[in-house]
Amino acid sequence: MTIERSGQRMVLTAVCPQARALGLHVGMALTQAQALVAGLQTQPADPEADAAFLARLGVFAAQRWTPRAAISDPSGLWLDLTGVSHLFGSELRMCERILRFCKRLGFTARIAVAGTTGAAHALARYSGKPIALCASGQEAQAIAALPIAALRIDERALATARRMGIETIGELVAMPRGPLARRFGQSLLTRLDQALGRASEPIDPILPEEPPEALLRLLEPISTPEVIDQVLRDLLAMLVASLEEKGLAARTLALLCTRVDGGEQRIAIGTARPSRDAAHLHRLLAMKIEQIEPGFGIEAMRLVAERCEQLEPQPVAHDLSGGEASPDLSHLIDRLTTRLGSRALFRSSFVESDVPERSVRRIAPLEEGRDWPRNWPRPVRLLSPPERIDKVLAELPDQPPVRFSWRGRMHVVRKADGPERIHGEWWKRRGEAEAVRDYFQIEDEDGARFWLFRRGDGVDPRTGDHSWWLHGAFG
Repeated sequence: MTIERSGQRMVLTAVCPQARALGLHVGMALTQAQALVAGLQTQPADPEADAAFLARLGVFAAQRWTPRAAISDPSGLWLDLTGVSHLFGSELRMCERILRFCKRLGFTARIAVAGTTGAAHALARYSGKPIALCASGQEAQAIAALPIAALRIDERALATARRMGIETIGELVAMPRGPLARRFGQSLLTRLDQALGRASEPIDPILPEEPPEALLRLLEPISTPEVIDQVLRDLLAMLVASLEEKGLAARTLALLCTRVDGGEQRIAIGTARPSRDAAHLHRLLAMKIEQIEPGFGIEAMRLVAERCEQLEPQPVAHDLSGGEASPDLSHLIDRLTTRLGSRALFRSSFVESDVPERSVRRIAPLEEGRDWPRNWPRPVRLLSPPERIDKVLAELPDQPPVRFSWRGRMHVVRKADGPERIHGEWWKRRGEAEAVRDYFQIEDEDGARFWLFRRGDGVDPRTGDHSWWLHGAFG
């Protein structure tokens, strides 16, 4: 949770679900919260960083979910779902997808869908439901039981309403408008009308910044690789100048060629590091010119930097004692990736997981990875998925197999080590609450070394079906 100074005291500005369950809430004094919960951990609030992140999330929403997205307040977004919810299956499925995305980011979110922005804002913050769907025209009934604070009115109006005994929006709607205007002013009636659909509430949508691009319309159609290459050089010179002006560098470039018959040809490249080196980018794009089918000719070419990053100074790795500098492999990686494909070049990194197939992930060639712990020996090659073995002769529950058959060949075990017991990740998957694997390192008569496991502990059928699987091979 985070805290900030309000007058002469420190108050809570954000509270996690666990702290909320203990009775803490936003606006509570820090001293009171510490008296209720011993050992409370807090961090200073950073409104500027929160606003910057919300702005980035709004741009993402405008690019991926709906073209009309806007910031509603320091903790929320407006999303206009008109004409886009069917692309996700329905409004409910779209909301569920957005919530899953926020959960992956580590945030708890709530979504409300209504015919008015005011009703959606009120339901999202005060209904208590992760997803609140309100049919168009039913806003009055949906928000009637909510507190009047859901109307986004100021503290002065809230204090006046409390003195009058008004607690819910429904009670406010039932009162005559004339006395309400005299006591609370026109702002309360405006908020009420906006929530009920009697008054419009415009939003200021976020307009994602257009990616840098260069465009050339040709006087005559072109079709030969030499001429296409020359136009590409001109486009790169224009694009690099635009990137330099904005202090950006490209990570992904796309060349779009419009043919005279209306068709469009597209080739794209990516770079391991941000770059605006025209010569290097030209080499990468030139490797794919042969994929362009000009047809009866190309009348326009457009080069777009679809993904850009700020170009920051890079440290120069050099030995001051006179040794050679470490080589920069990024250009070589870019050429190999362009030729072989993005999935052909990667590194492996360790992931904290007891389950072997979940303990390794692919990372980019230049990304910093994590080495496997030395006290956990693992085979050089893991099979994905593990392959079942049959004709296994083994003594339960703890003895390794004496022989087994894999891919039609019988293997007689000469040496074995194990078992290494690995339990399922019950905190992630309910189906693995009692799952057990017993792993063995074995060597057959020919000297081949394998890593195999038995599902279950060899005693209780609930831990596994006691089938045998080969998961990897040592070098």
